Formats: sequence, C-alpha cells, structure tokens
Amino acid sequence: MDFVTYKNGATEGFCVVRTAEIKVNVKGVPYCDFTLSDKSGEINAKLWDYKADVHGEYETGDFVKVRGTLSKYNGTDQFRIDRIRHVREEDSVDISQFVPSAEYAGKDMLAQIRAYINSIKDEEIRTLTAAVIDENEEKLLFWPAAFKLHHAIRGGLLYHTLSVLKLCEAVSGLYPAVDRDILFAGAILHDICKIDEFDVNNIGMVKSYSIKGELLGHLVMGAMKIDEKAKQLGISEEKAVLLEHMAISHHGDPEFGAAVRPMTLEAEILNQLDTLDATVYEITAAVSAVEKGGFTQRQWALDNRKLFNTGRKEVFPKANLE
Repeated sequence: MDFVTYKNGATEGFCVVRTAEIKVNVKGVPYCDFTLSDKSGEINAKLWDYKADVHGEYETGDFVKVRGTLSKYNGTDQFRIDRIRHVREEDSVDISQFVPSAEYAGKDMLAQIRAYINSIKDEEIRTLTAAVIDENEEKLLFWPAAFKLHHAIRGGLLYHTLSVLKLCEAVSGLYPAVDRDILFAGAILHDICKIDEFDVNNIGMVKSYSIKGELLGHLVMGAMKIDEKAKQLGISEEKAVLLEHMAISHHGDPEFGAAVRPMTLEAEILNQLDTLDATVYEITAAVSAVEKGGFTQRQWALDNRKLFNTGRKEVFPKANLE
C-alpha cells in the first residue's frame, strides 16, 4: 500500500474499501474488519471498538482516508485503524490513481466521440446519436464496460466505445460499400445501455447487475432507448430501425446474447470489431501478468486457452486513442 509513515510511527493514506464487515470480539465488543486497497495492492485492516456514530459507516467501494499503524499478524501485514473518514472534495485526490482506470480521461474520450458524431453527414442520424450521448454524459464519464471481462475498469465504457469507433473508421475507409454514418452511430450507441445494465459504485466499478440488466440486457435496452429517443425527435423510422438492429445484433450470435444475427453489412462489421477489441484487451491484460517466455493460466473467456508472452513487445492493455 502506498501509505506515508511518519517519524512517530503513524501511517496514513487514501484507499478504497474492498470489504467492510462488522464483527464482535471475544468480549462482545464490535469491531470493523476491512480489506483496503490501492493500485499497489491490498491489506487487511481492523478498526477496534467500532461505533458507527463516532467512526461513520462504510461499505464496498467507499473512498476513504485512514490513519493508524502497520504491524504483522501471523506473518501478514495488518493495519490498525485509529482514524477513518470518507474522502472530501477539498482533499483533491484523483480516484483514478487508486482503482483500475482507463488510460485516458473521460472528458477527453467523450470529446473525441463527439467529434465522430459531428462528422456524421446524415442530419437525423447525427441528431439522434448526439441526443442519446448528451442525456447520459454524467455516467458515461466514469462508467465501466463490464463486470469482470473486457474493460471492467473505471471509464472502460468510453474506452471500449472509442476503440471500436477507431476500428470502424479504418474499415469504412477501406470498403466504399460501408454506410459510414450508420456504422459510426451504431458503434457509438451499441453499448449505451450498459449504464442501465449495471449498478455501479462511486468509484466506477460494477457492484452487480440491475434488475433490468438481468431481465432485459443492454442489447435490448439499447434498442428501446434508440426507439424512444427517435420518436421524441421525430426521426424517420427507417433510420431508427437500422440503428436498433445494430444494437440488438452486435453480439453476433444468440448464444452470446444477440437477439438476432447481423443482417446488414454495418451490423456485421460492428459485431466483428466489437469482438476484436474485447479480445485484444483480454489477451493483452492476461499476457501482461506473466514474464517473457511464460504462459498464462487458462483463460475461460478465451476458449480456455493458455496464452504465451513472446516478449517481443511491451505488453499492456492500453489502446492508442490519441
């Protein structure tokens, strides 16, 4: 943990609550058992003689400042908390330095996506796409793209969306038959309802699926959102349906959650590029965890394959979004 230790032995720092559980010691006195983390790792922490009205209440995902002492217990580091509080605005601490986060700021990624929207020539498609993005801007700035798999990081939804958009730009320049406006709009909106599919904590990590997420899923909800906004704006049904099809088919196969298989060129391209970006992210993330010349553990999300780090390139899951 990247805590600061002072000459008097006191240690303090900012961290994220991974777990917080109220327990009772042998004398029947409550204490709080924490797992605290930052980007450097995790540590078990204890707050003895816990009183909610004095110390406050804490749950998974809370961003806190702690002060206490480090010690060893059964050969393992443990932190005894003397003081704890929630992080305040005046602390001026960047949460992205304490949790897995996209390499780029949400506002910068969103600005690039808006530039793609402005490049859409069809006025109705441009207006519809911009309206959906604008009404969801606050969540988009930090929302993750997944619970556990690709881009399951703070800001991961914009990170993945922008990566797919850049792939779409390359493909549309190669093949003249591609309807660039439909492809770009579909790429921008294909995962928009992940903001409704997940319950996300205040540090930008998924806590659980929402009820709507479990019952409907982000593909169907995405098509519903596009349809609703199109009707509000008076967008032609023909164009709205093309974008709704992009949303409900982008997983490619019903086995993987698609409501229908892709039936237009643009829907097929989106499916392929969405899969490509997710796969590249998952492979690089897995390989970056092993040394040159080493194999990963079997990756169940990648057909249960082991992956090999060739060492020929520095491996990390960062995309070049500049």
